[in-house]
Parts: sequence; C-alpha cells; structure tokens
Amino acid sequence: MKATGIVRRIDELGRVVIPKEIRRTLRIREGDPLELFTDRDELMLKKYSPIASIEQFAKGTAKSLNEQSGYLAVICDTDGVLQASGTGKKSLAGKSVSDKMTEVMLSRRSYLANKAEGGDILPIATDTDLTVTAQVIVPVVSNGDCLGAVVLLSTDEGAIMESSAVKLARLTSDIIANQFE
Repeated sequence: MKATGIVRRIDELGRVVIPKEIRRTLRIREGDPLELFTDRDELMLKKYSPIASIEQFAKGTAKSLNEQSGYLAVICDTDGVLQASGTGKKSLAGKSVSDKMTEVMLSRRSYLANKAEGGDILPIATDTDLTVTAQVIVPVVSNGDCLGAVVLLSTDEGAIMESSAVKLARLTSDIIANQFE
C-alpha cells in the first residue's frame, strides 16, 4: 500500500471525502461503487467491478468469442482489460482502457469502425502498440449501468468487420449482462 500523506476526518454521518487527485488517478467517478475490506485495524477501499467477479466466465467467453469470430476478443470492465483471447492479446492484457473507450462505454452505444472504409479506429487501451484495422465495441449494460464492453479487433490489412461479427459481439454482451440481472 502506498501512503499519500493526505488525512481526512469522518463527518457526523460517517462519510469521508476521497481527494480529487486520488479519484482522478484511480478513475473513480461520482456514483461508482466501492468495495470495503478490513484487515485488523486497516480499512481498504477498492473500486468494485461486477465483471471482474466473474473472471473465469469472462476468460472462457473471450476464448469462445475468439474461436467463433476469428478476431482478437477482449472483455473489459469500465477501468481495464480483464480478458483477451487471440493474436495480440499480450499487448492488451491488464491495461487500462483509453479515454475514448470510456466515452463509448458511457454512451451505451455500439461502435464499429473499419480503417479500409475510412473509419476512425479508437484505442482500446492505454500504452499499447497494437495496430488495429477494424473493430467493434459493444458496451455491457445491465439494469441501466454500463459494466464494461465486449470488443472484437482485427489487425489484418484491409479487414472489414462483417455484420455477423457485430451480432456475435452483441450476443456476448447480452449474455454477460444477464449474469447480473
């Protein structure tokens, strides 16, 4: 654990203000759920990710999606890439999602882009060297909340995402969302 040197007092209702710098660094936004842990005399807060709680399911889902589509399959929560399967997965594994990816998830709308057709390819994660030529991003929405996204990526020159790949990503997103309803 890293000390910040910041001290806050608890108010009469038991609330503590998390400083803006820490919220920005940890990508905690208003309304985000936090999970509380205790260990003897320590209290720890962690941003809660429902999708991370089904990690094995997400791993199998990404693998199946990759096998069925032939594309690099990625499952992420609102903060980072949880699972990736296919060629190029190592450049995405464990990375934070990009700001553009966050915008797509918050819009709760699917995004499709093919570079060969002049589409704007969005970076999925920060600090990655993956050259993507076609992508589909489908947010995972359950009970009105965006929990993450299902992403299919191609690195093949001139690749164009077919409508069947879009449907497969949407189906996968729905299956994941149904795990939380």
